[in-house]
Amino acid sequence: EYEGDRNSEGERHGFGKARLPNGDTYEGGYERGLRSGRGTYRFKNGALYTGDYLENKKHGKGVFFYPDGSKYAGDWVHDQRHGYGEYLYANGDTYTGEWAANKRHGQGTYVYKDTGSKYVGAWVNGIQEGPAELIHLNHRFKGRFLNGKPLGRGKFIFDIGCEQHGEYIEPVQEKEEEEEDEPPLPVEPQWKVSEVTKLTPWSPHDEEPAP
Repeated sequence: EYEGDRNSEGERHGFGKARLPNGDTYEGGYERGLRSGRGTYRFKNGALYTGDYLENKKHGKGVFFYPDGSKYAGDWVHDQRHGYGEYLYANGDTYTGEWAANKRHGQGTYVYKDTGSKYVGAWVNGIQEGPAELIHLNHRFKGRFLNGKPLGRGKFIFDIGCEQHGEYIEPVQEKEEEEEDEPPLPVEPQWKVSEVTKLTPWSPHDEEPAP
């Protein structure tokens, strides 16, 4: 069902309201039969998008309310979260920063609601990777991340005014002959302290990662 403006060819064009066969509804702009311009799309499952459209796709700025209570407000390109935006997750965590193809990608800040800790730094395809700072209540860690875990040189900075330098090392896994079929358990990188100093200006950006 459609009620609204049409052009001389009879295509939906201008402002209109539509109910789709699947029960979703759309109210907003059309150009030559396609959703274009500002509009609000309500999904039968309770989700809602309000923002810019181009040729039937979410494109430009818009806010999407998901059925689980989470919400994204920011840039869209061809129906995907892409550019800059803020995502409020169902558990109360938030991410504010860059996106590419629906994933956290580039520079961004992720705040963990339960602990108040936050990760400020680089992301690759949705995973924490690159130079970053992990900020806790009374101390923070500065270093590099790989696959969501700290790895290599870094330092803990304590609010009392000192720093603990060191590196996160991948532990060597002991191999046992009989258990070859067992998948290896994920191992956490281990922190190895090198020295404790007064506050220093070192940052993970100072050194290039090893090739």
